[in-house]
Amino acid sequence: MNVRKANENDAPAICRICADDLGYECSERLVLNRLKNLDGSREAVFVAEIEGAVAGFIHAEKYELLYFEPMINILGLAVSSERRRQGIGTALISSAENWGKELGINTMRLNSGHSRKEAHDFYRAMGFDDEKLQIRFIKKND
Repeated sequence: MNVRKANENDAPAICRICADDLGYECSERLVLNRLKNLDGSREAVFVAEIEGAVAGFIHAEKYELLYFEPMINILGLAVSSERRRQGIGTALISSAENWGKELGINTMRLNSGHSRKEAHDFYRAMGFDDEKLQIRFIKKND
């Protein structure tokens, strides 16, 4: 397995994983555009490759609040269903954690959907504590 920073060529694989394994509608064009326009001073995307194919990705950002020290916020983490339980998620989280340490940040946070019980078990095994339940609100302005 090789973990590296993502590049524009990874857009189709990231989109496929988002669609097939997370169930999100995904546009390769959107993923490509986001990869092209990443703000490297505050966000990073890493991919894990096995035999030359992207098997998973993590998108992390520097997360700063008025009332807490900076954290690394995991915006997205997904591993292809056929490659799960092979240490890929662990390697991706470690990459984001190391990136945070390079920035002088030692705390990580993430949100996970209520129904993703296996993911919750994985995060707990990685040392994350589930500190509170939340409800996400979204408002679209037309």
